[in-house]
Amino acid sequence: MLWPQINNYLRLFCAMAWLANASVLAASEYHGQVTFGGLPVPGATVTATQGSKELSTITDQQGLYSFPDLIDGAWTIEVKMTGFSTIKQDVAIAPDAPAAKWELKMLPLDQVKAEITSAVSPAGVAAPQAKSEQTTPQDNKDPEIKTSQEDLNQLASDGLLINGSVNNGAASPFAQFAAFGNNRSGAKGLYNGGIGMILDNAGLDARPFSLSGQNTPKASYNRVTGVLTLGGPLRIPHLFQHGPNFFVGYQWTRDRDATTQSALVPNLAERDGDFSQALNPVFDPATGLPFPGNTIPQSHISPQAQALLNFYPLPNVAGNPRYNYQIPIISNKHQDAFESRFDKTLNRKNQLYGDFAFLGTRTDSPNLFDFLDATDMLGINTGIHWSHRFNQELFLNLGYRFSRLSTRIKPYWANRENVSGEAGITGNSQDPMNWGPPSLTFSSGVAALSDAQSAFDRNQTSALSYSMLWNHNRHNFRFGGDFRRQQFNYLSQQDPRGTFTFTGAATQGSANGVAVGGSDFADFLLGIPDTSSIAFGNADKYFRESVYDAYLTDDWRMSPQFTLNAGIRWEYGAPITELYGRLVNLDIARNFAAAAPVVATHPVGPLTGQRYPDSLIHTDKRLIEPRVGIAWRPISGSSLLVRAGYGIYSDTSVYQTISLQMAQQAPLSKSLSVENGPTCPLTVANGFNTCSSVTPNTFAVDPNFRVGYSQNWQFSIQRDLPGALQLSATYLGIKGTRGVQEFLPNTVPIGASNPCPSC
Repeated sequence: MLWPQINNYLRLFCAMAWLANASVLAASEYHGQVTFGGLPVPGATVTATQGSKELSTITDQQGLYSFPDLIDGAWTIEVKMTGFSTIKQDVAIAPDAPAAKWELKMLPLDQVKAEITSAVSPAGVAAPQAKSEQTTPQDNKDPEIKTSQEDLNQLASDGLLINGSVNNGAASPFAQFAAFGNNRSGAKGLYNGGIGMILDNAGLDARPFSLSGQNTPKASYNRVTGVLTLGGPLRIPHLFQHGPNFFVGYQWTRDRDATTQSALVPNLAERDGDFSQALNPVFDPATGLPFPGNTIPQSHISPQAQALLNFYPLPNVAGNPRYNYQIPIISNKHQDAFESRFDKTLNRKNQLYGDFAFLGTRTDSPNLFDFLDATDMLGINTGIHWSHRFNQELFLNLGYRFSRLSTRIKPYWANRENVSGEAGITGNSQDPMNWGPPSLTFSSGVAALSDAQSAFDRNQTSALSYSMLWNHNRHNFRFGGDFRRQQFNYLSQQDPRGTFTFTGAATQGSANGVAVGGSDFADFLLGIPDTSSIAFGNADKYFRESVYDAYLTDDWRMSPQFTLNAGIRWEYGAPITELYGRLVNLDIARNFAAAAPVVATHPVGPLTGQRYPDSLIHTDKRLIEPRVGIAWRPISGSSLLVRAGYGIYSDTSVYQTISLQMAQQAPLSKSLSVENGPTCPLTVANGFNTCSSVTPNTFAVDPNFRVGYSQNWQFSIQRDLPGALQLSATYLGIKGTRGVQEFLPNTVPIGASNPCPSC
């Protein structure tokens, strides 16, 4: 009895499966694209009709449309778009039917006007007559239909009254000039433009948040932005009768912004060397004993430290151990931006389009010490593209783009006052462009003394692009490549004034056999930094880099419910070279037993004899990046949508940071990073001079350096909810590989003693 029952169930299951399969095969997805001159046409209405059944959809930004479930068989497809001839054609719907291509044709100008007239003209309906005892002959002709441009404008204005517009007065001819905006007759109505202004000030803004807990008077500030745009066909009598369509826009920005900055600055007692309120004793580095009364005698205070101390303001906030100084900072920004675009359809298969943009920015940025630094930026970006259509399925796009950005930074002290020289600090750059105080850093949180570095940088990129699009059945193949030639031209120094770091190591000691930490600010007053660093020389640097990529993707509409997007990409960013070979790396012996600089002008290692490329870094051309993504509707007709994707992404921009540091090394420049110690004592007065035990290079990179990459995977579920709500859940995972790592061989942590000074 059991086997016959199983046999019956199997037959029933097979019958249901056959019916389900038949129902799926009976309906197919039908999709296509609407174009004009080879370009996509968004907003076109596509209607599919079979008997009494009629379905409609609208093309998207790419001119694409789709009917997910059309019953197999003959359908009538109609494509409508205002200003174009209607297309109507019978097609056969089948699972393997190719994507349809519809090429629109523009109507003549008189037919376009007639189409607009028929859309806005009211029908001739006679008004009902009132009853009367005496009748008179009536004129039963239809009322006159007004078709001139002025009449159409009047009818549209009257329509606003019927629709109950509250702004009808502003739209009527009595409130507008005859040629205002698009209210113009003939071809003049093809032009459009706009003027806008945005004003903002501090009047209604909240007071900035105070880190110190005490309110600071709110500074007055304002922001002004103006916008001007114009677009339409370019027509110049006797020169351009049918020129390209253009758009120009200009934005004018003038901002005065305010922020509140809080910091910790030394109080009056600390400035005089009085640390009697400190928790730990301050030890005299010369004797190893605490200073009497925990106060540094005035004779022990360094004159260089006293000169730099004058830049620190006095506290203006009490009762907060972390922030005792707070002021509003006012910065100014002036920006002018210009943008223009054009496009021209040459014929049915070719189109030309391009753009040009300009950006100029000028900013004034004060800091906590009232140093006002200025930055000027000037950038241009322009490109031109040619689009060609071979047939209804194959498209070509070629492009060229050029961009240039110039940045000039003017520090407050540049060409103003030689602060370091007058304070008696030696070893740093004495070029007037690099005048100013050295940078001071404190481990306890005391505000760091710093100023911007002088710079004049010019970056430039020339790029070529090539792409092909092939629509074949349910596949949309896209393949192409790009080439960029990049220039990074720098006139700047990495750290010309130098940096001192204070950690309290000089004034630490021991009490009853227990180590007691010192005071970083006491170290500063004594003029004994824990570390010093400097890098200047070889100011002008001319970097060059070539970047390549190639790709292939396939957007495959496998079924109405499932789409697969898969592709592969190859990227190669060549290591950066310097135009005159001014790059330095270290040729390192086995186990870091010795190191010697190697210069790109003669790229042969003096220790290992290894031959290096001009960039001193070997190329890495193995950056293959597969990528795949899916979109799936598991329930037909439901809003439930599942998306998932995986891809590999490389970081080819890492070479720029590396090359900047390689160009600021000895023997091309003075580059030091020194730690205070018995074999190399440091002072603020003489802290930027090399010691015999210090390698005059602070940076090196593995010549076999490989570019890092990340693996990204994502999964999301999305569904519509009642009340125009949408629910989505997303999971994103990222795994990095070969990330840049830095290590310091033969060193110890800051503040710790070296267990092997002779190593």
